[in-house]
Amino acid sequence: MIVTGIGQCSLDYLAFVDAYPPLDTKKEILQWHEEGGGPVATALVALSRLGVRCRFSGVVGDDDAGGKIQRSLAEEGVDISGLKMRRASVSQTAFIAVERETGRRTIFWRRPTGEALGKAELGEDFLVGCSMLLLDGLMAEISIHAAGEAGRRGLPVMLDAGRVRPGMVELAGLSDYVVGSEEFARELGWELSPGALSRERERLGAKALTITLGERGSITASSGGDCFETAAFKVDVVDTTGAGDVFHGGYAYGLLQGWGIRRTVAFASALAAIKCTMAGGRAGIARLAEVMSFMLAAGTP
Repeated sequence: MIVTGIGQCSLDYLAFVDAYPPLDTKKEILQWHEEGGGPVATALVALSRLGVRCRFSGVVGDDDAGGKIQRSLAEEGVDISGLKMRRASVSQTAFIAVERETGRRTIFWRRPTGEALGKAELGEDFLVGCSMLLLDGLMAEISIHAAGEAGRRGLPVMLDAGRVRPGMVELAGLSDYVVGSEEFARELGWELSPGALSRERERLGAKALTITLGERGSITASSGGDCFETAAFKVDVVDTTGAGDVFHGGYAYGLLQGWGIRRTVAFASALAAIKCTMAGGRAGIARLAEVMSFMLAAGTP
């Protein structure tokens, strides 16, 4: 099985501080951390560590960050033949301030300056052998095209809906599984209750709609009429960076295994919780055996 991902890849610079500083002050950094990031890219890293073959399509610049982004994915076993380098451009980067006491983070990011992927670059065979398409919607035109192609081939499409951006609502309507942030839901004026979310799922036509709520867990509505809330696993949080991205990777894994939606969400929650026990968006991504042991110890089947 192969998961194809199209979307963001980033180089993240994380600065750990004892507390987030007020404006017009100075703050000493306690720890500095650098690694690859980006929603779809990190979800694919999670899937790769779980034993799933992955390939990624996106853009980087010809800068130092671009090279590091490429290596960060290739070293995790992700196929980056679809990752295009733009000449005379800069890659997506992010500066992330993390509070050591709470693990909460504030992200400042810059999108890549290079031109978005074109249909010709994606090619006609980008879904050959693919079992699932994973999108984050940053490059709206190519994402909508890819989702349409996947739909015509009967392949499931999963959308990481971080926020409402151009084309995101249309893309959600083309997706079988929509996993969005609380910010995404609030921007659309959605009420966060099982009943209300069920109506939004029906309107979108998705098989399942999940909204993540950080330390409050998540809420899900599925086409089988199952509407439920899932509590977050309790861990000693070091850094929440990438937790949502890793959740998406775990969610995709559960779907690929043919699990029921409740077990899928629980597994995704466990994978994200374990990640939060280490600094950075990827360092704490667990292997399958560790996730299963963690869930067993927590009394989750």
